[in-house]
Amino acid sequence: MIFNTEEFARKYALRYTGILAILLIVPLIVYVLLLLQIDDAKVKLSLEQEAKNIIHLMQRYDNKEKVFHFPRYKEYKAALYTGNYQEVFSTLDFHPNSFTEGFHKKGSRYYYVYPLPPNYYFGASYLLVSTQHTANTIYYLAATVMAAIIFALFLFSFLLLRNFSKPFEALNTQLDNFIKDSMHEINTPLSIINLNADLFANKYGDNKYLQRMKSASKTLATIYNDMDYLIKQGRVTHKRQEIDMGDFLQNRVDYFQEIANLKEIQLITDIASECYYVFSKTKLQRIMDNTLSNAIKYSDHASRIEIKLFKEHEAIVFAVKDYGVGIENVEKIFSRYYRENDAKGGFGIGLNIVKQIIDEEEILLDITSTLGVGTTFQYTFNTNNK
Repeated sequence: MIFNTEEFARKYALRYTGILAILLIVPLIVYVLLLLQIDDAKVKLSLEQEAKNIIHLMQRYDNKEKVFHFPRYKEYKAALYTGNYQEVFSTLDFHPNSFTEGFHKKGSRYYYVYPLPPNYYFGASYLLVSTQHTANTIYYLAATVMAAIIFALFLFSFLLLRNFSKPFEALNTQLDNFIKDSMHEINTPLSIINLNADLFANKYGDNKYLQRMKSASKTLATIYNDMDYLIKQGRVTHKRQEIDMGDFLQNRVDYFQEIANLKEIQLITDIASECYYVFSKTKLQRIMDNTLSNAIKYSDHASRIEIKLFKEHEAIVFAVKDYGVGIENVEKIFSRYYRENDAKGGFGIGLNIVKQIIDEEEILLDITSTLGVGTTFQYTFNTNNK
């Protein structure tokens, strides 16, 4: 029941950041692709221009000179090849994989193939001009912008959501305090009612009106215990100890006997002895109380409920079978506040608590139900897990 502003803001800031980042990064990717195309165009233009410069220098060469000083550049390398792709002259540090006219790429090397007229430029038929180029600057820019966008979005979303949720945190705190105070105030008169009902029964004898009052009090106590468990959830560590499951279950059956008597429901028990299990008494009571309470609540008048506890291989099995209305949507009954029959009362939190506990403790639950026939809840406590 605690509303954590920081956790709320962090959780939803991550979600909103992911959604908005996708919307903003897609245009960024398109922009980066355009930059890469422009970068390629610049490299190709520079290679073409350099090829023209080399051709121009070769055209100016006077055959009277004995030596032609082939131009050398720091950023560019060049080569002359014959029509049979034999090397005439080269400063390249790689072997071209294509001599087709135009631009080519091999790894990080770009090169431009320019065909030459035959028997004119030292017998060469191809001029290759190459440069080594990477788009690391563009990739670095894109990564930096992307990281900045994600960080800015998360920071903005986090601050916005945190400020937005502060009034809710204050309201939740007030409500939480109110519920805790109310639970404390309810506990005292509830205990007094139960105590005085027992004293009255001992002194003047039991009657149907007193039974109804005690039954209603115990039903209210079950709801109170569920609410108390929810309030303390996450704040209190439930102590684990070895429990005699048989004695514990019999005690809970005796507790609910008066409630069952009002509907003339017979509680039939088959409880094995010496079924010991290391568990929390608080959690075990929530499982058993909610299961027994629901079985009585949804059983037909003057029917019976079969309650069993037995050992099966390396496990202890607790099963409750009723003959009542059955369950229409088994998959929904563990949802908080869900009730299949509003006329039966309750808040719809009991089985939700049970679901939380069995998931935490790795307890197996098998439910079989037929509308108009009845329902069986069977819990399997695996002793190997303890």
